[in-house]
Amino acid sequence: MASHMTPEDFRAYGHQLVDWVADYWRRLAEQPATLPVQPPVKPGQVAGQLPSKPPAHGEPIEAVLADLDQIITPATTHWQHPGFFGYFPANTSGPSVLGDLISSGLGTQGMLWSTGPAATELETVMLDWLVDLLGLPARFHSHGPGGGVIQDSASSAALVATLAALHRASDGAWRTAGVDRRYTVYTSTEGHSSIEKAVRIAGLGESALRLVEVDPQTLAMRPDALRDQLAADRAAGATPALVVATIGTTSTTAIDPLPQIGEICTQEQVWLHVDAAYAGSAAVCPELRWTHAGVAHADSYCFDPHKWLLTGFDCDAFWVADRAELVAALTVLPEYLRNAATSTGAVIDYRDWQVPLGRRFRALKLWFVLRWYGAEGLRAHIRHGVALAARFADLVRADDRFELVTDHPFALVCFRLRGGDDASNERLLTRLNAAGEVFLTHTRVNGRYTLRLAVGSPHTTEETIDALWRDLRRLAELA
Repeated sequence: MASHMTPEDFRAYGHQLVDWVADYWRRLAEQPATLPVQPPVKPGQVAGQLPSKPPAHGEPIEAVLADLDQIITPATTHWQHPGFFGYFPANTSGPSVLGDLISSGLGTQGMLWSTGPAATELETVMLDWLVDLLGLPARFHSHGPGGGVIQDSASSAALVATLAALHRASDGAWRTAGVDRRYTVYTSTEGHSSIEKAVRIAGLGESALRLVEVDPQTLAMRPDALRDQLAADRAAGATPALVVATIGTTSTTAIDPLPQIGEICTQEQVWLHVDAAYAGSAAVCPELRWTHAGVAHADSYCFDPHKWLLTGFDCDAFWVADRAELVAALTVLPEYLRNAATSTGAVIDYRDWQVPLGRRFRALKLWFVLRWYGAEGLRAHIRHGVALAARFADLVRADDRFELVTDHPFALVCFRLRGGDDASNERLLTRLNAAGEVFLTHTRVNGRYTLRLAVGSPHTTEETIDALWRDLRRLAELA
């Protein structure tokens, strides 16, 4: 039987792996051309290089590292690459990785305060720090009736918000009777797909989801259309339960008009959840907090530090204005979880704030990041991304072969060939990505194929943007 790894072995191999990651990051920053952003592999290629069965006996770590270099890394999409402009960024950083290392080493299972006092209280404080850092409403602070928790993703936050909203809309009957009437949920036609999934998982069915029309220019939810839909559903006997507004939609980073939407939700007594998964990070910069006007109306709010705030996946910050409603909706307390601390009511048990029971010590990586960078360091990172996106947008605007499709309040730029059809824009994107130096994704804006450039990697520079632009201009001749 293979022996357990000793502390001395762990120390030696740990140094090797830290060196491996450091060398990888250095290569991304200094020699990005040696690593194609997207690997030129075919489906099944990695699996075909792996044994069909696990080893009967333990293998030396050197053998694992060799396969890491020869099989895994060449088939990896490099999300930290300076030329990664697809989807939204998924930044990590040295402090985040080191915090995750400590979390893994501790192996804390923080489902209850009693199973992880430090894990629970550090998380509470970190979410309070973020309230102040982003300028969020004071009622999200744990010192009041609200509070925050780290979810794995904005998708889980949307599901938890849906369940809490159903609990409120049913006056608590949802816990015992389940879905006892026809409930409806609202988001814009630009809302994230996780909202549809949350509606399905909650047992409401796709027919309960209302996709509210957007302004064709701003692509933001139309408050008048929301009000009309709410009235129509009530007249038809439905019970509106939840409205999800977005700050920074996935396709274009459109911003729903929260002041008007919030007033409607208050008047209609409907839970308002604000999804700022990507764009919430921008609020660390005071000059970008205009994007959060009206967020004081929100019953819940989330954003992903793992997108644009240098904290490795998974880390979604989720707040509620009234934590008692959330806990009442989700709490289950079997005998084997009862303990003296919980019975006092003086502690937070985060198992009651999420779908799973167990939870990792995610707050450590957030703590490392916030302490290493500080507020000013994080602001500098966000401003750098915004400035690079503005640089690219200026280049597009100055070339009559291209056009900007939407505004770019953050670090996403949507553009296309001016006068080009969908096929020509798709060919342009395919050829651009095929070279391996950059990776962009696409969306459709008002039905038209549109290219998306999302800046986020700390390794991206003005030179990266300028080189991309030269390639685009050259390939535009072929599209």
